[in-house]
Amino acid sequence: MFDRRLIENFDWGFLVVILLICSAGLVILYSAVTAGHDGVGVHPLFKRQIIWMVTGLCIMLASVVIDFRELDKLNLFIYTLCVGMLVAIYLFGELGGGSRRWLVIGFVRIQPSELMKIALVISLASVYSTCVSMEGLGFRDLIKPAILCLIPFGLIVNQPDLGTGLLLLLIAGSITLFVKVEKKVFFTLAGIGFSIVPLVWFVGLKAYQKDRILTFLDPDRDPLGAGYHIIQSKIAIGSGMVMGKGFLKGTQSALSFLPEQHTDFILSVLAEEWGLVGCLILLVLYLILLFWGLNIAYNCRNTFGSILAFGITIMIFWQIFINIGMVMGLMPVVGVPLPLISYGGSSVVTNMVGFGILLNISMRKFTN
Repeated sequence: MFDRRLIENFDWGFLVVILLICSAGLVILYSAVTAGHDGVGVHPLFKRQIIWMVTGLCIMLASVVIDFRELDKLNLFIYTLCVGMLVAIYLFGELGGGSRRWLVIGFVRIQPSELMKIALVISLASVYSTCVSMEGLGFRDLIKPAILCLIPFGLIVNQPDLGTGLLLLLIAGSITLFVKVEKKVFFTLAGIGFSIVPLVWFVGLKAYQKDRILTFLDPDRDPLGAGYHIIQSKIAIGSGMVMGKGFLKGTQSALSFLPEQHTDFILSVLAEEWGLVGCLILLVLYLILLFWGLNIAYNCRNTFGSILAFGITIMIFWQIFINIGMVMGLMPVVGVPLPLISYGGSSVVTNMVGFGILLNISMRKFTN
């Protein structure tokens, strides 16, 4: 029998915030791809983004129908499917920009590393919900979560896609701290993490990755090469000042000085055209979104649902934090898109699935 409380508890406010950010994303993307466009009519990338947005919204709304607790039962299948897609990249993946990150299935181009974010959150929520305790997790409790995290991390970093790989570690680490670990475990793992930094630098990182980090520390060391992105991004942000230059009046994007202006550096387009005011409005919308997600996690009576809601919220947070830091020159350029703003079908769908799960949990917050 259908439970009427599901309709009564539908989170319309959360949906409105998502739609506002989507609308802002389409406006900013239109400017990013239209400025300097010599073609006739609407830019193809903008049309595709609209299709992905609509598809993502449909998937988001469809995902509220099935009880989120079913994901607990399906976690192994979802995880295995996404890992299998990551493995398939090495066999059938499409090469582009020096890395192999995409699978082409018919007319659809998928980036499995994006979908892996959701799969990892679901898997960790399922594992931690069975062993969470007031004393905190011990080393034995962390063996399975570590394996679940390191398998996709290794596959993604070898594509190579260091940014998404590190994002998985940040998500997993945040969820682990959320469920609580023993103090000795925390300090031991922190010590191990700091001690392997030199090993990662000399052995783990490729030459171009080291160059990005060095350029982050000193962008002027290679202003026409690795430092070009950051320098042009700062110019765009600074030239926007308080109110911006106006819609479609950004010179950095129109003259193609700003690289990746429709993906990783789209925030620079917003800052140049809409200024500090436009950026603050977007940040306020993001803050409302994040606090709403945390509130859903806090009010959920189901342990799996609470961890799952927190995991999805922290996934969105880290994407926002890294992208903004990267665009402002406060972090190395690692290629993390800005949620619902940057162009990219896989990113849009992944985030929409996450929002759909949050809506699902919010509707069923009265269940155990």
